[in-house]
Amino acid sequence: MAPVGVPFGAATPRMVGQYTGSSKRAPDIGMTTFTYEAVDAVLTRAKLGISPDDLHGSVTGYLCAGGRGHAHELLTALALESEDAGAMGELQVLLDEMAAGISRDLRTGEPITPLMPAGPLGLRADAMVDWCRGFLGGVALTGELAEAAKASEVRELLDDFSQIAAMHLACNGDDGAALDDVLDFIRGGVKHLHAALVPARRQ
Repeated sequence: MAPVGVPFGAATPRMVGQYTGSSKRAPDIGMTTFTYEAVDAVLTRAKLGISPDDLHGSVTGYLCAGGRGHAHELLTALALESEDAGAMGELQVLLDEMAAGISRDLRTGEPITPLMPAGPLGLRADAMVDWCRGFLGGVALTGELAEAAKASEVRELLDDFSQIAAMHLACNGDDGAALDDVLDFIRGGVKHLHAALVPARRQ
């Protein structure tokens, strides 16, 4: 798996390992009763044109930077509207549950793993990139990004997330460990960025 013309392992020399932990367990992704496929089905019915990974990343970024997490606030912040009232009702339930789980994990310091589909490595890698794009967009929605980015730690973390979000990946069967390394960075990076952006919530 690599950005165009660059070996994947060399693409993130500073970020990989910087915020990773020794545990390889699958952390809570902030949701409990639904899957990537279930989220995708609701979004498809609502005809919103956003993927589950992008949505999960956007909500995580918004909450990470201190945004409020109720469904109606998230729908407004993310500009998600649909003429299908039934689908929007399902989406509100989904968002409330998603936001509650993410908020809990941010508050307690539990790692948050990007929501990705099961399937080939390339599909999961593309979802990781989309998640990071959504995450950066969600952080920016709070309106505090320009001021927060003056801090060197915040700026460096955002630069690392931007680097992942800008990747164009080509994958082979040997790159699963590299993907796991970047996911470990994302888990730790979200935790550190939240502590820097919302210091009042530090535990």
